[in-house]
Amino acid sequence: MKKQILSLAVIALLAFAVQSCEKKENKPAEDELTLGNKVDSLTTDIKEVKDSAVSKAESAATKAKDATENAANDVKDATKKAANDVEAAAKKGAEKVENAAKAAKDGTVKTAKEVNEALKK
Repeated sequence: MKKQILSLAVIALLAFAVQSCEKKENKPAEDELTLGNKVDSLTTDIKEVKDSAVSKAESAATKAKDATENAANDVKDATKKAANDVEAAAKKGAEKVENAAKAAKDGTVKTAKEVNEALKK
């Protein structure tokens, strides 16, 4: 009876050991990779690098677009300000010319009156 129990225990241990070994998945080491696996690995790496490069290029394009739009808006604002400044300066210049013309007219009229009065005397 003891031999039967020992035999069953040994068989159970062997069965358990076999099941444990079967469940293990041995991943091949780098040296053990087949040519197909290496190609697949390199293809995956290339795709990842390509996707990263595309993402970076899209990001750079977006930043360039934003910078261009900001520069265009700055130029537009500066042009409006310059136009307003020129308009204001022209208005002030016209007022000064008008005032100078009035002063010249008043001076001419005054001088003419003085000359006329002097001639009367």
